[in-house]
Amino acid sequence: MGRATAGSARRSRRGSAAASSPAGGSRRGRGKKAGGPPGGPGAQAQPPGAFELGAQSGRWAAFQERHRLSCEEAARLLLDAYEYRGLVKHTGGCHCGAVRFEVWASADLHVFNCNCSICTKKQNRHFIVPASRFKLLKGADNLTTYTFNTHRAQHTFCKTCGVQSFYTPRSNPDGYGIAPHCLDDGTVQTIVTEDINGKEWEKAVKEHKTIRDMSKP
Repeated sequence: MGRATAGSARRSRRGSAAASSPAGGSRRGRGKKAGGPPGGPGAQAQPPGAFELGAQSGRWAAFQERHRLSCEEAARLLLDAYEYRGLVKHTGGCHCGAVRFEVWASADLHVFNCNCSICTKKQNRHFIVPASRFKLLKGADNLTTYTFNTHRAQHTFCKTCGVQSFYTPRSNPDGYGIAPHCLDDGTVQTIVTEDINGKEWEKAVKEHKTIRDMSKP
């Protein structure tokens, strides 16, 4: 990765940004039926954020009651199932438990093994996901960040135990690199590892056909 300069350890600037949910709350629906005036006879006022369920309203209410879910929680389940079909929700964190996260990714992981100066030192094997599929559950105030050389990669790690469970790669500043060995058991089926020649980082990333796209939603 070129000549390394002295790094600087500082509080993560991405802590709050990392805490973005992969799926939002309920979608805002239309407050009136097509063809009818908003204040016409029989019109019912819709609360802010409500959406019209029609014939499915009974099933929706029964589903919420059976699973003891709020409307927002039920809507999130629906959105997750629709938007992340084919993916599973992995959870993980650092060693001491101060940092916890969830990430939507395939059960079959494509992991990069880089041989640049820092990745070799800390054995930084990782898979890449878009930022929208990652959510920091806790520990934003317990993260610190190390950078060096170009200072584009954000090497975040726990201030208590020192474990880096995720970071922002230089190759994919719009996503996250997740350490597969920091995931909880039970959701990973297979891992395929690809070696990356980080000693010639610019050339390796330029010639790679898919790495840049891995952080795109």
